[in-house]
Amino acid sequence: MALFTGAFFVAQVSLIIVAKPFYAIFCTSCVPHKPKVGFTVCQMVDNLERLGTLWYAMKQIWRTKKIIKMASNIEIQKKCEWCGTIFTAHKITTAYCSHRCANLAYKDRVRKKRIQEFHLKHDVELKPNSEKEFLTPTEVAAFLGVGRTSIYRYIKNAKIKAVRFDGKTLVRRSDIDKMFDYIIASNNENKPKEKTPISDFYTTAEVKEKYGIKDSWIFHIAKEHNIPRTFHRGKTYWSKKHIDDYFAKKAPDPEIKEWYSTQDMQEKFGMTLTAIYSFVSKNAIPKKKVGIMVYYSKKHVDIAKGLIAPEEPKYYTIAEAMERFNLTRDQLYHYVKYHNIPRIKVGKYTKILWAELDKFFEPPKIE
Repeated sequence: MALFTGAFFVAQVSLIIVAKPFYAIFCTSCVPHKPKVGFTVCQMVDNLERLGTLWYAMKQIWRTKKIIKMASNIEIQKKCEWCGTIFTAHKITTAYCSHRCANLAYKDRVRKKRIQEFHLKHDVELKPNSEKEFLTPTEVAAFLGVGRTSIYRYIKNAKIKAVRFDGKTLVRRSDIDKMFDYIIASNNENKPKEKTPISDFYTTAEVKEKYGIKDSWIFHIAKEHNIPRTFHRGKTYWSKKHIDDYFAKKAPDPEIKEWYSTQDMQEKFGMTLTAIYSFVSKNAIPKKKVGIMVYYSKKHVDIAKGLIAPEEPKYYTIAEAMERFNLTRDQLYHYVKYHNIPRIKVGKYTKILWAELDKFFEPPKIE
């Protein structure tokens, strides 16, 4: 109240001080007059009156601030509504002991409000659906907890009966309830696979003799490729099937007929063993091992050395590929573009790499 009275008084005084000169101008501008002799003295007296009025107004404002400051010094013991701590407040409306508690309480109120709004909306949406006799696919999806696309697929496969009108599809609620009365237990249960016992084995000596490798290498590949083994009467036995499968993958290409030994390469090219190993590794030269001897493909070595020209890759024309794989032109272009099969342009004709297209159309296999 004191603050309001002081502010009102200051506003009145300010209005008088500002408006008085304008009043004098408007009152004297219309009537011609002669300057009076005592005009300067009157003006000084007028200014002194204004200063006195302004001083009085400032004094009232200072008193009002003092009253407010005294009111804020009141100490009230209160309990924080968030953490329960007892604290000293200076206002009756203060509810929290700190800014942190006030923020946490605000976030809690917002969270509860959102949850309440969600529950209200959820109840409003689901309550009518549970009482309706006919449901739309969207309502059926919400009722069963699946996607709307799944509901349309069930309708297409005749798992859910539906009636289609112009621009609207309806499903009877009773039909959905009846679906669960005739559920047949699935026979496709995950049954544990029966493990076939392994009865054919190699001894370590037999593996060494057949494939020409050392003991340490046998244990290395067995650990790396999980080849089954067993111990019997002090000997280690290895699964014959797994050993043969591993070395079958490592077998050289049967089309390669001529090979270089390391001695042949040393004599012909004047290379050291270190240079040979680096060369064949860098150029991915096919190799085979016979006992302790390592042989490298003569054809690939000569190509890498530039002694013979590499073979030009073979290509299919579009017509040849369509005829061989029984495809339309659109199907062939789709496979080539989607799977990034290499192709070249020769004049106005497009040719597709032979090896890559054959590899793409090979039947699938699990190794």
